[in-house]
Formats: sequence, C-alpha cells, structure tokens
Amino acid sequence: MTLSVKDRVFAAAEEISAERRPTVSTVRAAAGVSNADATRYLKEWAEEKQAAGGQLAATPAVLLEQAARLAGACWTEASTLAAERHAAVEAGWAQERKDRDLEIAELVADLDKATAESDTAAAGHAQEIERLEAQRTALERQLAVIGKQLEDARDSAAAAGREAADAARKLATAEARATTLEQVHNALLQRVSPETKNAGS
Repeated sequence: MTLSVKDRVFAAAEEISAERRPTVSTVRAAAGVSNADATRYLKEWAEEKQAAGGQLAATPAVLLEQAARLAGACWTEASTLAAERHAAVEAGWAQERKDRDLEIAELVADLDKATAESDTAAAGHAQEIERLEAQRTALERQLAVIGKQLEDARDSAAAAGREAADAARKLATAEARATTLEQVHNALLQRVSPETKNAGS
C-alpha cells in the first residue's frame, strides 16, 4: 500500500522527533517530498501534536500521593538531621561552659587562699612568702590560660551557630529539591499520559 504525501511527511516527522526537532529540510529528505509539501504537512503535524499536548490526562491520585510522600520524607529527614545537629552543638557548648566556669571558680578560690596565706605570712619567713608569691603567680597564669580557653570555646560556639544556620539553609534546599522533584514528576506524567491514551485507542 502506497502512503500519501501527508502520511509520509507525518511518519518522517514522528521518526525524527524521537531524536530531535524535525525541520522542513530533514522531513523533506526523509519523506522524499517537495519543499512545499514538507512545509505544509509538517505544520499540520506540529499543530496536531500541540493540540494533543493540550489534552493532558489528569494525574492519577495515587501518583500524586506518592510524590507528596516523597517530598514529605525528604523534608522530615532534613528537619531531623538539622535538629539533631543543633541539639548536639548546644549540649556540647553548655557542658564545656559549665566545666570552664567550675575550673575558673576553683582557681579563683585557690588564688584567694594563696593571697590570704601570703598576707598572713608577711611577717614570717621570707622564703615562705616567696613560695606563696610564686604559687599565686602560677595560679594567675593558669587563670589567664583558662580565660583564653573560654574565649576559644565561645568562638567555637559562634562557629557552631554558623553551622546550624548552614544546616537550616541545606534544609531549605532539600525542601526546594523535593518540590522540584514533584514538579518534574508531574511533568513526566503529563507527557506520558497522552502517549498512553493514544496507545490505548
């Protein structure tokens, strides 16, 4: 059975569209028709395709539910990770601050004790006074070191806060990706539905 010019153009356009967008020249060469026929029938083919594309079947409810569950799972996992990270950072900082405060309090008490002993022994043996002064100096140095460590710990807490903010941004990104995934999923369903409908007819 010999195909009509229109059928040959339509067949060539369908075949070419599987790989790339058909043009008048590619359709004319594939169908073996004139430039005028290729132009005319390729336009008809494109209009029919566009009309068919506008008649999209409704997305099945079960697929919409699956997409929503997928987006919800992504959001839940990201939220859990961010919350766990933030809680761990806060707990670590609180414990470290508590330990430093206790250490500073003990050092201050020792310093006060050494100062009191030094004052008491001021009238006593010069060597004992010298020993106590050395002890007080050492305690003051140790207190300075602990103060520096506390400052470093505060810097670490600030860095942890920045990490928590970064985790929040990643969480927002995960939500956006989940939304995009749902949109792509729906778009694919809309693209496949007309083909499924045509195959069924």
